[in-house]
Amino acid sequence: MPVGFPEFIENPENRCPVILLLDTSASMAGASIEALNEGIQIFKQNLLEDEQASLSVDVAIITFGNQGVQCIQDFVGVHDFLPPTLQTGGMTPMGAAIDQALNLVETRKQVYRQNHVDYYRPWIFLITDGAPTDDWQAASTHVRSAEQQNKVSFFAVAVEGANLKVLRDIAPPHRPPISLHGLNFRELFVWLSASVKRVSGSKVGEAVALPAVGWGEVVS
Repeated sequence: MPVGFPEFIENPENRCPVILLLDTSASMAGASIEALNEGIQIFKQNLLEDEQASLSVDVAIITFGNQGVQCIQDFVGVHDFLPPTLQTGGMTPMGAAIDQALNLVETRKQVYRQNHVDYYRPWIFLITDGAPTDDWQAASTHVRSAEQQNKVSFFAVAVEGANLKVLRDIAPPHRPPISLHGLNFRELFVWLSASVKRVSGSKVGEAVALPAVGWGEVVS
């Protein structure tokens, strides 16, 4: 029986944790951040349309850029998730943001285990239009190690202007970055919601085929 966290007593379903790791640096200002904000709204709406996903998916948001690295939303269920209105500014401390996301995942896993709740492999979904302005090499090593140990599934999305060479070095070799078509955030988040719906409807540990990527191109 789950103890300590009422959310798990009220809803003991298996959890599918997803971290949106979002670039809010100055270069994302204007149409990019507006489209990203709209996409996050669509993500919530689509998950609410699926009963299992609405009970299973936990969402967190970490931003990097405006005011440095910030966890602006710790893990919360879809019904309690309030999509933020992101603001832009500052540099691109991507390395620190990746490490914070990995740490947040491990903390959340511990909470699940303490409450006897099974969980799917967590997703970290990075979206950026730039290049890191801090030490990213160590973060890349941490990401690839976590992937090899099946601790996370890491996805990198390159908005126009992103440093594709760096993103190729950060992303795990078997899941290279995807270059977004224009500002096609709507379709990206439709795909993301459809993907985690499939995961949340499967058995924990079961391999799941994800929908085709029509919103971008894989960076080989």
